[in-house]
Amino acid sequence: MKSMSFLKKKSMLLIIAIGLILTAILIAIPTGYEDALIYQGMERAVGEVVAVDNSAIKSSGVIQSGEQSCTLLIQDGTFKGQEIEGVNFLSGSLEKDKIFKEGDKAFVAISHDNGEIASVIISDHYRLDKEAILLVVFAVLLILVAGKNGFLAIFSFAITILTIWKILVPAYLNGYSPVWIGIGITVFLTAVITFFVFGFDRRTVTASLGALLGIFTTCILGMIFTDLFKINGAVMQDSESLLYSGFQHLNLTAIFMSSIFIGASGAMMDLSVDITSAIHEVVEKKPEIGWKEAARSGMNVGRAAMGTMTATLLLAYSGGYISLLMVFMAQGTPIDHILNYKYVSAEILDTIVGSIGLVTVAPFTALVAGILLTRKNYVKRRILSKVQEADDTETEVSTGVATTEV
Repeated sequence: MKSMSFLKKKSMLLIIAIGLILTAILIAIPTGYEDALIYQGMERAVGEVVAVDNSAIKSSGVIQSGEQSCTLLIQDGTFKGQEIEGVNFLSGSLEKDKIFKEGDKAFVAISHDNGEIASVIISDHYRLDKEAILLVVFAVLLILVAGKNGFLAIFSFAITILTIWKILVPAYLNGYSPVWIGIGITVFLTAVITFFVFGFDRRTVTASLGALLGIFTTCILGMIFTDLFKINGAVMQDSESLLYSGFQHLNLTAIFMSSIFIGASGAMMDLSVDITSAIHEVVEKKPEIGWKEAARSGMNVGRAAMGTMTATLLLAYSGGYISLLMVFMAQGTPIDHILNYKYVSAEILDTIVGSIGLVTVAPFTALVAGILLTRKNYVKRRILSKVQEADDTETEVSTGVATTEV
């Protein structure tokens, strides 16, 4: 028992070390866009708004345009403690514009030359401190509820964010094949995330294989139906801004295709891990179970989970379109017109293709788990059977010799 406990602790420490190494490597990888031209010669700082001047703001109903002048007390950086004047430009867009009042904290970009301030542009309200608090609350709750699994899940969370920001996004900007890069990233993340869930265990291989089948299925169907639906990548929010920023070489449609299976991969991993865990528990409680019966048990779990998983995808994709649906209803737009719009069709494509991928995950994971997770017990049963046969033979021989002697 002590040796088993020691091995578990050693394995846990090794997993944590791997997590730290992967995180450190990803942090160290340069994106190649750290010195973008727009931020050269500028310093970012936090400023507290001590006074505002709204006289240059023009209002038309709820729309405001013009500019707002703010006096800011700089909280950090080279100009800490100085009061400077900043400008908040208003474009008339409720989505992008912001209005400051006294006491607010603002994120500012200060353009300077030899210590002399040339201009100050107010970027937005400062939210990083609140975001940090939210992340700490999330991490603490995760550890309190899930224990060591929650602690390891933090590594999965961090590695996923860093992989997307440090590898996926720069690769897309550099013009590499979005589909192949997307597949490579999802394979890597699937293996890493399931590893942090199960560690050095057959369940890691089982759950990874089950999720990847669904991901590959979603990838193929996404490519086929994107062409059939006549959807181009410009349907993605802010995608046209990339083209106007000097990235005309980007294949937006291929990026949209990759977003379909990347977006659905999380739900597929979730389902695959659930089925794998369920079959593992069944095998642990009933070691004599065969692979067929174990696979059937996994399918029963999969059938129950699929009903909620497909709804999860629908809610995840459509949650951001509530205001658009309200506009359609308010205008009396016919339902057939709504369903035929390009951006609505794109969401339908995301949801249905992702759901089809989920459907394929359940049987394949159940089959692989049934075979891999019962194999060790099958070998044990074979050995025990051979030993029992040998004992029975020895008993028969001994009985026969005793009878002959009599």
